[in-house]
Amino acid sequence: MKAVTVEPLKAGTARLDDVEEPPESDGSVLVETLAVGVCGTDIEIVSGNYGWAPPGRDRLVLGHESLGRVVEAPAGAGVSAGDLVVGIVRRPDPVPCSNCAVGEWDFCRNGEYTERGIKQRDGYCSERYRIEPEFLVKVDPSLGIHGVLLEPASVLAKAWEQVERIGNRAHWQPARVLVTGAGPIGLLAALMGVQRGLDVHVLDQVAKGPKPQLVAALGATYHVGAIKDLSDAPDVVIECTGVGSLVFDAMEHVGAGGVVCLTGVSSGGRAIDVDAGMLNKSMVLENEAVVGSVNANRRHYEAGATALAAADNNWLDKIVSRRVPIDRWSDALDRHADDVKVVIEIGQ
Repeated sequence: MKAVTVEPLKAGTARLDDVEEPPESDGSVLVETLAVGVCGTDIEIVSGNYGWAPPGRDRLVLGHESLGRVVEAPAGAGVSAGDLVVGIVRRPDPVPCSNCAVGEWDFCRNGEYTERGIKQRDGYCSERYRIEPEFLVKVDPSLGIHGVLLEPASVLAKAWEQVERIGNRAHWQPARVLVTGAGPIGLLAALMGVQRGLDVHVLDQVAKGPKPQLVAALGATYHVGAIKDLSDAPDVVIECTGVGSLVFDAMEHVGAGGVVCLTGVSSGGRAIDVDAGMLNKSMVLENEAVVGSVNANRRHYEAGATALAAADNNWLDKIVSRRVPIDRWSDALDRHADDVKVVIEIGQ
């Protein structure tokens, strides 16, 4: 069968391969892959900057944002042939640590977790894969191709859960939300904010193209510029860019008692002048909180599936802005000006 594979940490090694059928040891459920989303992590792996091959192997099958259809499943698996499904990315560490032992593998404490398409487990960018039923999540059939958005949606479902848990340390009535970055992650963060009935504002540097229209279609407000130029301080900031200066701007300008949730990963290597004393003073005196959030567990995938099922399919169709067949998979890595989420189509 066909699969996109790469030799991790070696640039220029990604290719469309013929690989063997997935072994039954991978899981009792056989899934035919319909589509795989492409994100910055995939580009980093293809560029040779990241990734781990499975033990004893040189190559890794790419792809962690998946959508598939069940081909066969045993009785009691919770899924049946024909179901649309998404595979969870992370697997708990084998020790396991205290969090992995209770299904909170997104909070793994010892770093021994594995991840499909990223760390020591083959991903989903192959015509078929096998998987354990407990790591499959069904999606609403009406979503169709938009189900490929579930993995990034799970990340934002977790981010919102973290914000709400921290906010509920006190009398919590947030009204205004700022999302920094209008890529797929930022747009899904905005979607979930709107679904909560909040006044959502999205800040980005792009003044034209699909992003402003996508934000407006949600009923949210789009801004170009700096956080300091916004008229009112937000109660919640969900930072989706990883840009260091923007991270500190968010911390500086969140409202009293507010929560800043960091979901973007910074590249590092840049020094920023920060008045650390004033920032500390403000955060302490105004009871502000900053939390980092990454990955997701099954609870978050299920919450993400609910959020996507409640969204407007026409809006989601504009998020999935470009589809590339697997035999032209490398085209999916090229950035186009109007790209939002690019997917590799594998099945029909």
